[in-house]
Amino acid sequence: MADQPNILFLMTDQMQGGVLDPDHPCQTPHFDRLAARGLRITNAYTPNPVCSPARASLMTGLLPHSHGVLTVDHCVDDDQGLLRRDKPHWAQRLTNAGYHTGYFGKWHVERTNQLESFGWQVDGGGRGPMFVDATRQLNQNQPDAAIDWFHTLTGPPGYNPDGLCGITDTPPDRRMMGVTTHLAHQFLRDALNRDQPWCCFASVIEPHDPFVCSREAYDLYEGVDLASPPSLRDDLLDRPGLYRKSRRPFDDMTDAQHRQTARCYYGMISEIDQQYGRLIDAVEQAGQLDDTIIILTSDHGENLGAHGTYMKNVGAWEPTYRIPMLIAGPDIAANQTPPARVGLHDLCPTLLDLTGAAPIQSPDSRSFAPLLKHPAKHAEYFGTRHWFSQRVIWDGHWKLVWNGFDFDELYDLAADPHEMRNRIHDPACADTVRRLMKRAWQTVRDTNDHALLNSQYSVLRLSEHGPGVLDS
Repeated sequence: MADQPNILFLMTDQMQGGVLDPDHPCQTPHFDRLAARGLRITNAYTPNPVCSPARASLMTGLLPHSHGVLTVDHCVDDDQGLLRRDKPHWAQRLTNAGYHTGYFGKWHVERTNQLESFGWQVDGGGRGPMFVDATRQLNQNQPDAAIDWFHTLTGPPGYNPDGLCGITDTPPDRRMMGVTTHLAHQFLRDALNRDQPWCCFASVIEPHDPFVCSREAYDLYEGVDLASPPSLRDDLLDRPGLYRKSRRPFDDMTDAQHRQTARCYYGMISEIDQQYGRLIDAVEQAGQLDDTIIILTSDHGENLGAHGTYMKNVGAWEPTYRIPMLIAGPDIAANQTPPARVGLHDLCPTLLDLTGAAPIQSPDSRSFAPLLKHPAKHAEYFGTRHWFSQRVIWDGHWKLVWNGFDFDELYDLAADPHEMRNRIHDPACADTVRRLMKRAWQTVRDTNDHALLNSQYSVLRLSEHGPGVLDS
């Protein structure tokens, strides 16, 4: 591998990891080509199924309780949603190592939107003047967008109608994915002619809800069998009551509407594939493909009908936690599918490892660079995942969900991949629960998870297995 390989980072928003599986109906020819050149990591997970906390973890290698961004930055006041400035970012390390860096599209990492202070020399963030000007230019003298909504969510009284899926007459080139790709392509035209390594980060807002694609993309799935998730009609009776409450907006959807929504979602992903294919082609045409690490991933996944619900936030379901991850580049094994489980935040130390930049020491993440060269030699490892008063830990085929707001969950993902049977109260699983609780508390200690470490107040002792399980 070159001492300082280039980096093309392709970020999506709310994209399921499963859409890149070989037998999935979602059409992504450019991503398939990328997978054939590198690794398709099927067990990649987000540290948080919410945009801002997950993206801040990606940038710092820290879990949300360590970097301070605990919810989306646009839902809080200006003095909140701030990322700790005393924690280094991998883009800063690359800049210090001589890289030319540029970020384009959705930021949503923290509140200030001052990308330069986090190591990005060229700021094409979605709320900045460069992005706003490009959007205006690409849409100049064009008619206003029109959306034909297929399904709109309504109620309770006082809430605005919320479009779930539909068709737009605005082509991808003029939507946010097109503006993002346009700016990234401009950056590449300059960077590919520089005598220095570069890092181009493209971040589209799609396929985040509402699921809106062009008629052309929607028609790609005409006649395609888009089976609903097996858990679509899950009664959720042995799961926390909050889960049943959160899916109420979707209870009246018909099977046809569920399939229609899936067509729009997959149509958006096919459009992203086409847009990002332009960037991959630009690198290849410049003769720098063999010197460039290309990464495709997402901040979190999407339920897309699993357990009768959509979007994310509530529930520790696999469709929202499992994310896509493709990595290809010099000296990276080709056409491999390693079983190792990695976190989105693990990309921070991994990128610094691959580029030879100064490392960031953190107990929350670890580099999986060895996996990229020798997939079979990399041991599986685990960690807790955070969503407010919820912690999740994976161990082989077992998955434990600790819920501070209700009873816990335990799933055997080998026997029950769609998480239809909660075995937390199964006497046959008592030893497994205790073992995973012990592992979870150890991770809480290792990562200095203050919210749980300092919960000595009597009414906040919400776990049936307290930290004393470590001493047993």
